[in-house]
Amino acid sequence: MAAGAVLCVAAALGPCLAAPPSQYRPDWGSLDARPLPAWFDRAKVGVFVHWGVFSVPAWGSEWFWWHWQGQHNAAYERFVRTRFPPGTSYAEFAPHFTAYDFQPRQWAELFWRAGARYVVLTTKHHEGFTNWGSPRSWNWNSVDVGPHRDLVGELGEALRERNLRYGLYHSLMEWFNPLYLADKKNDFKTQNFVIKKMMPELYDLVLKYKPDLIWSDGDWEAPDSYWNSTSFLAWLYNDSPVKDTVVVNDRWCNRCSCRHGGFYNCADKYKPGTLPDHKWEMCSSIDKLSWGYRSNMSIAEVMDEASIIEELVQTVSLGGNYLLNVGPTKEGVIVPIFQERLLALGRWLDINGEAIYESRPWRVQMENSTDTVWYTSKGQVVYAIFLLWPRDSVLKLCSPIPCPATQVTMLGYAGTLKWQEETPGKGLLITLPYMLPSPLPPQSGWAVKLEGVL
Repeated sequence: MAAGAVLCVAAALGPCLAAPPSQYRPDWGSLDARPLPAWFDRAKVGVFVHWGVFSVPAWGSEWFWWHWQGQHNAAYERFVRTRFPPGTSYAEFAPHFTAYDFQPRQWAELFWRAGARYVVLTTKHHEGFTNWGSPRSWNWNSVDVGPHRDLVGELGEALRERNLRYGLYHSLMEWFNPLYLADKKNDFKTQNFVIKKMMPELYDLVLKYKPDLIWSDGDWEAPDSYWNSTSFLAWLYNDSPVKDTVVVNDRWCNRCSCRHGGFYNCADKYKPGTLPDHKWEMCSSIDKLSWGYRSNMSIAEVMDEASIIEELVQTVSLGGNYLLNVGPTKEGVIVPIFQERLLALGRWLDINGEAIYESRPWRVQMENSTDTVWYTSKGQVVYAIFLLWPRDSVLKLCSPIPCPATQVTMLGYAGTLKWQEETPGKGLLITLPYMLPSPLPPQSGWAVKLEGVL
């Protein structure tokens, strides 16, 4: 890119005069027509990481500052009053965000073993603290205060050593930034926050770290004309160093979700009831009540292995990607219960990943309107993933149409399985491998591979 073009986009003031013709225009009709880079649909599984100054109080949720001083929630005010000196400000938490135990290569190893194909890190949440040395966030970034480290850069380097794709979460808004609050007071008719703070940081992230994915958030209060979203995305798709590979989500304005963008999130923990006609992603969190780490988390509030596998299978069957979140501690530790859940997911994918990675939705997504058998496909091969082991060890599938040459195998099990037609010309009754009786329920989720079915 020419130096003049860099200066122009970095100023976030729109396209340069006399710029060469671009493939994508700064309007949703043009931007939404861009094909989604193929790697994202093939990946299927990602890990989300919420990490920031909110990891210091580590109580309630990552929205701690807003609940405490934006809403004046009594429980949060009481928490601060009983645990911190009088007059404590949120800014005083930042030096305690130490990342002392942050080992990026260990994180990358864990995420790789979890079966993730991409990882999304919070570069800046709504609190405005940046996990890299942003020149637009003096003394409110991880290089100037707290860790005194470039967390975004260090994790990116470790992930790429593992050949994992790197995504950057970035909040457009900042709860208490004076520039943003002034623009908001002006009914978003002024753009001082966007021009002086938000957009320069977004361009900086792209030019410095060359992400594979930008996971935008904090969009809901203002229109795209305020955020300059379409101008940024036109530059991203036309002229940025990642123009051919970068993927973005749908949180770019107050009416963008589920309507505009590369893939759709629609809402946190979104679950469509039927197969959507647009690529989507479900983001979920191992801690059911928070995205950031909470010291007051109980075991009942942690997703179990079966629930994680069920969400993954349902999501992929309906054409989505599954982004599973963990919240590290202020020291940079991913607590053992989160590690255990991620490793359990990885073990399941080691056996059943063939039915997940690079798969496509089949003509039927779930069996007979139940939620215990889900289908994926690859070319002519169909996978039936069942979440409950049938009591008689006979799996009944009504949707596939077999032929005499149909072959049935089970992922992780050697040899073929016996089957017979459920009714003439349709359906299968599959005899599964014998399982020894046990007082404990078996693991959740198995996949049978069907070749030669319609």
